[in-house]
Amino acid sequence: MTDSPAIEAIRKDIADNDVILFMKGTPSFPQCGFSAAVVQVLTHSGVKFKGVNVLADPELRQGIKEFSNWPTIPQLYVKGEFIGGCDIVREMAESGELETLFKDKAVATA
Repeated sequence: MTDSPAIEAIRKDIADNDVILFMKGTPSFPQCGFSAAVVQVLTHSGVKFKGVNVLADPELRQGIKEFSNWPTIPQLYVKGEFIGGCDIVREMAESGELETLFKDKAVATA
């Protein structure tokens, strides 16, 4: 993996934010159903998170796929760890694993 400006920006965003979602659109205006579903799960959990709109930058959109070696968006990271996409996040929320993950990683929830 080359250290392109997009990869460097991704690394910095992940390091600087406890919970970050690389998504299509923004948390207040998701541009796809999968991104909207993850925003809804995170909002329901009461977690503060940063949303990064990959549609704003084609290099970022491709870069996050290469960085995580995961082909789809959205992608959720918690305390630097790649958690997964929409299906994984939804399943974790339904089983209670997501709440446990937030507790284990000391992520504040409302």
